[in-house]
Amino acid sequence: MIVGSSASYMELQLFDANGKLMVSMSDDAALLGSFPIEDNMRIHVIDKDATRTVGEYEDVSKVEKFEISAEEYSARTDSVRAFKIKNKIGKYADKDPEEEKKREEEQLRKAAEEEALAKAITVGSRCEVNNPKVPPVKRGTVMFVGKTDFKPGWWVGIQYDEPHGKNDGSVGGKKYFECPDKYGGFTKPNFVTVGDFPEEDLDEM
Repeated sequence: MIVGSSASYMELQLFDANGKLMVSMSDDAALLGSFPIEDNMRIHVIDKDATRTVGEYEDVSKVEKFEISAEEYSARTDSVRAFKIKNKIGKYADKDPEEEKKREEEQLRKAAEEEALAKAITVGSRCEVNNPKVPPVKRGTVMFVGKTDFKPGWWVGIQYDEPHGKNDGSVGGKKYFECPDKYGGFTKPNFVTVGDFPEEDLDEM
């Protein structure tokens, strides 16, 4: 089984969310972190090993395949599906109607709570963003409040005072607000506190 290739034969290409080539690198000394990766971008690896026969591993017509019909697979007792059914795993697990109802009610409650928090945030307000998973605490201006195409739920778009962001107000090729590159970011409403948060003077920090 071929599981990789020497780094000396690899060339990395970075494509944006629209499939446009942004960067091409073959420098062996460069780290993956050298690429300015953002949401919905794609890294493509090209193997330039000249000693390997072209099509040696790409021509799947030379690979002997094992095929089985759906009926035959269902009849087998040594399959993954049979194991899941026997042990009631995943979609084959017994579902308690009461537990399902409670789960749905909890999801609706959280969605309503998130919506209420979002609607209490006004575009143009100064704010502080405190997400324990994405330190440090950041200050900025609310530029967007609403639902997005990139993830479900309610989101708050922030223009940070410093380049702590990941974008310019665009995600997946869609512009939600305008701001300098690396100053824009999106976060959940529960991490946003609106108030009198003046821009911090770096000379005083």
